[in-house]
Amino acid sequence: MTAESDLKPRPLDPARLSVLSLPMHDPRVRPLLDELAVEYDTRYGDLFGRGAAAEELNRYPAAEFEGPHGALLVIQEDGESIAGGAFRRYDPATAELKRIWTHSAHRRRGLARLVLAELEALAAARGYTRLYLTTGPRQPEAKHLYLNTGYQAQFDLDADPETIGPLAFTKDLPKI
Repeated sequence: MTAESDLKPRPLDPARLSVLSLPMHDPRVRPLLDELAVEYDTRYGDLFGRGAAAEELNRYPAAEFEGPHGALLVIQEDGESIAGGAFRRYDPATAELKRIWTHSAHRRRGLARLVLAELEALAAARGYTRLYLTTGPRQPEAKHLYLNTGYQAQFDLDADPETIGPLAFTKDLPKI
């Protein structure tokens, strides 16, 4: 008998995936926000206090993630929300990526890269030429994802992440 953790993640089947552009209040976004809150509380609760995740997730008005300056995308597989992310206007040329998420049961399948690619393409189509994002110091997998997808660290990569605070990244978008 094989343990579930020994199973390889199943490959993505594009025919089973849908990329949806949704408003923050859409119920299909709820799994993204709920699991992000748990993730943030688990990783940072001792630093910021329990419940601080909900405060962070509500820090920006939902309208900032709506067109034409923002977007919120959810990737569904067979109707289930399994990954997503958003961007908002940071400055006239720059979109700020936020809420990049993959459901814990669907990690290691390439979904975060797919979310980034979709967000990058949409931001470029909306006229942005640069992306900015931050991730927390206790999210090494996110740091590696951004470095491996062409984002430039705006901090000393050799420093202890806990001494830096939010880890900032930028990426120039190709001109369309």
